Amino acid sequence: MGCNLVALLGSPRQEGNTAKLLQEAVRGAEEAGCSVEVIHVPRLQIRPCMEIFACKTKAECAIKDDMETYYTKIRDADGLIVATPVMTMGVPGALKSFLDRFQVFYMAKYERGEPLVTPKERKIRKMLLLSIAGMNIPNLFAGLLQTMHAFGEITDCPLWKKVLLPDMDNVRDITTRPEVLKEAYEKGYALGEEIEKAKSEVALSME
Repeated sequence: MGCNLVALLGSPRQEGNTAKLLQEAVRGAEEAGCSVEVIHVPRLQIRPCMEIFACKTKAECAIKDDMETYYTKIRDADGLIVATPVMTMGVPGALKSFLDRFQVFYMAKYERGEPLVTPKERKIRKMLLLSIAGMNIPNLFAGLLQTMHAFGEITDCPLWKKVLLPDMDNVRDITTRPEVLKEAYEKGYALGEEIEKAKSEVALSME
């Protein structure tokens, strides 16, 4: 059937530790048979949500920029991989602005009762989250996890699995943690397998 994934890189560094973690998850997903489009979010020409609320009455944003393309990509994907560092105990600015623009999906689902993702597609869609953080303190990923749970529910692509690595201020180079890279690869592969399985089950239920 084919598995179509979108991978969001939230780090401003295209060759940094977060990107290396994402590369392994993408490699796993591709080896499981998925096609993966990687989007480097900090390079997108998008504005933050301005709370115009045009999306309350119709499934489009009043701000006309690159987001129009990405609404379609996220809506049509079978699943997501999101890779981001933790900054100021939460989601980095560019990625947060990107996520906030999905008020278009929020309003469609919760205000008008017209979700942009069908119940059948919801059974298939899953999100894998990859993240690193500099410090090593309790609840370090709590803010990020709350945001990504909310984004997953809004877009009907619920958070499925995660790979989280703290203490990067001391680790410095993620390639010195091959077990973490291996975990990212394995979960990327498993994501592809799970989506293919779900697609088959949905197809059988419709016969």
